[in-house]
Amino acid sequence: QVQLVESGGGLVQAGGSLRLSCAASGSFLRLGDMAWYRQAPGNQRELVARITRESATNYADSVRGRFTISRDFARNAVHLQMNTLKPEDTGVYYCKADRDVADKHYEYWGQGTRVTVSS
Repeated sequence: QVQLVESGGGLVQAGGSLRLSCAASGSFLRLGDMAWYRQAPGNQRELVARITRESATNYADSVRGRFTISRDFARNAVHLQMNTLKPEDTGVYYCKADRDVADKHYEYWGQGTRVTVSS
């Protein structure tokens, strides 16, 4: 099993920055891709950024150039540096981790951390 715990959310003014962190724990050898998703009120959960084990990254168009995802393999953690925040970045941010064991694929989610950007 894998447990994911996010931290770093909060209230920030437009133009400000926040750094989200997600720490994975549990009994596993290695994790696959890790990602950040977000869900704004009334909207579906959407992918914000993803990072593979090879540290390849991809971003939603709306955050590219402002957000940076990074990974700490030694600590089984993933971070999301969010700069130049906009009110539309407001939402609950969730960490997701994938794990492949033999021919089975597992997905794990954190509880979420709330980000509020005021105008």
